Parts: sequence; structure tokens; C-alpha cells
Amino acid sequence: MSDLPFTLDQLRILKAIAQEGSFKRAADSLYVSQPAVSLQVQNLERQLDVPLFDRGGRRAQLTEAGHLLLSYGEKILSLCQETCRAIEDLQNLQGGTLIVGASQTTGTYLLPRMIGMFRQKYPDVAVQLHVHSTRRTAWSVANGQVDLAIIGGEIPGELSESLEVIPYAEDELALILPVFHPFAKLEKIHKEDLYKLQFIALDSQSTIRKVIDQVLSRCEIDTRRFKVEMELNSIEAIKNAVQSGLGAAFVSTSAIAKELQMGVLHCANIEGVVVKRTLWLIFNPNRYRSKAAEAFSREILPEFANPGWNQDVLILAQKSIVVSTLDGATPISSGEG
Repeated sequence: MSDLPFTLDQLRILKAIAQEGSFKRAADSLYVSQPAVSLQVQNLERQLDVPLFDRGGRRAQLTEAGHLLLSYGEKILSLCQETCRAIEDLQNLQGGTLIVGASQTTGTYLLPRMIGMFRQKYPDVAVQLHVHSTRRTAWSVANGQVDLAIIGGEIPGELSESLEVIPYAEDELALILPVFHPFAKLEKIHKEDLYKLQFIALDSQSTIRKVIDQVLSRCEIDTRRFKVEMELNSIEAIKNAVQSGLGAAFVSTSAIAKELQMGVLHCANIEGVVVKRTLWLIFNPNRYRSKAAEAFSREILPEFANPGWNQDVLILAQKSIVVSTLDGATPISSGEG
């Protein structure tokens, strides 16, 4: 086999330029000089005999060949990181890294509790939590950048065959009101009462807003009839607005535990309606899973799973996983270590 026309350092530089949009910012992010970055790109283009960037604009724009190389380069760099983590496991079973993904609500209110419990058991393990949209999180798990994730939205259809997706927990959506609202004095309210309220909601294009609307629709609640007086960009902002008397909102019960305990928000009961959505556990069964990820799956995930589902979670956590090698596939029991 002839020598490869690129190095890992050159792929890292290409990725940095694409992310930062300029040679200078890429150099700063990699802690090297701009001339060194330019020289590496020139060498790479000469070795490949194709231009990788259009030099005409103010921002570094990839050519078609540049996009193609970046696509494969990201996969190569991801596998390199995965290899290092696998070797690290062999050398130091007490350390290692756990990378967990989550969509916005689960990442803000559920995963920190889970990670806190895990860190008490394994203080030497470095833990990273990546909180993004369901779509971006699912792709990160599929690409091996994240060990596992808990999400509340729909998995992209093109990833259905790449990921193991199992129901993990039920997340109840609560109607919250200011404590001094007239409805807060009632034991229950009716569905029709919802259309009399002024609502505060997330932006109509946000994934969480769409999920909430879908769940309410399944409960025969027409969100198109809601009087949305204000749209905000975070759940924390919505809670503060409701607390200040600006309106009502539907939010996850996991997001309001502290406020209910302090008595600064009222959680209203809707007669005959319990609004719930399913949280999903996702992982890629064909990617290497670190010892830290196995311990998290085995010891932490079942603790927070829905009653009746935790046994399924534990069984999946104990499944054998397959690690690709040069000679084929070697099964590694997740119970090891």
C-alpha cells in the first residue's frame, strides 16, 4: 500500500478551518501559527492535486473536494478518538471518559442527577454531557461521538437502523400557573378552561415546542386554540414568567420540582387528562463502548428508568457489544470490569 497523501494533523487543521471559518481562527483554536496552518493546507492540496478552499471570499469556503475530504476526515478522527478510548480502558480501568448526550429538557434536569450519582461511585472518570437538539444528539451517537443519550423527540428516520432505541421513562407535562391565579384555587380544571388562559411558550420552531404540541394533540387538546401571548427561548425564562403572573405554560414535571417544593408555582390538574411523553434511550450497538459507559448503563440507567421498563434497560445494558477489528468482529461482554 502506498503512503497516504494526508496526515491526521492535516485532517485536524481542515476540520478546524471548516468550523472556525478562517485560517487565523483555526490556528488560534489549535494553538499554532497561521503560517503553519497555511503551509499544511498548501502541502495537502499539492499532495492531493486538488484545491480544497475557494480563496476569493472573506470566509474560508470549502470546494467540493474539500467537503468530501472533510466528510471522511471527521469519520477518521472519530475512529482515532474511539481507538484511544479503547486503549485507555485497557491501561486504566479506574479512569477513562464517559460521554453522554441529551436533548434540552433531559440534559438540563435529568442527566445532571444521573451524572452526580455516577460521579459518587466513579470519581476518577471524566464525564462530558453534550446537550443539543434530538436530531443532532442522535447523529452524535450514530457517529460514535457520544456513548449513549436520553432524548425526548423523534429519531431521524435515516438513523433507525443504526441505533438501538428503547423506551426509557415517561415524562409528564404539567400545566403551571401563578400561585395567585383563580384556577390555582380549583381542585381540577376542564379542558375547555385551557382556551381561556394566556399562554407562554417556547418558539414555535423549537423541537420541544413541537413535541409538547404533539403530545397535547394526542390528548385531544387543540393547541391552535391557545392564546399564546409570549414566546421565550428557554424553559427557565418561561417558569420565571409564569411565576411573575404573565401567563400559563406546559413544562416537564422534572423542570419544576424545586419551584413546587418552594411553593412559587401551581401545578394544575386537568380533569380526565394526564399529559405524558416517552423519553428514549439510544446507543449505537456497533460502536465500542467504554468501561465507563458500561458501568453507567449497568448501575445508573436502571435507577431512573420507568417502573416496568428498568428490567429491559438492564438487559440491554448487559448485552454483548461488538468491536470491529482488522480480523473481523470480537464480542466483548459488557459485564467485564
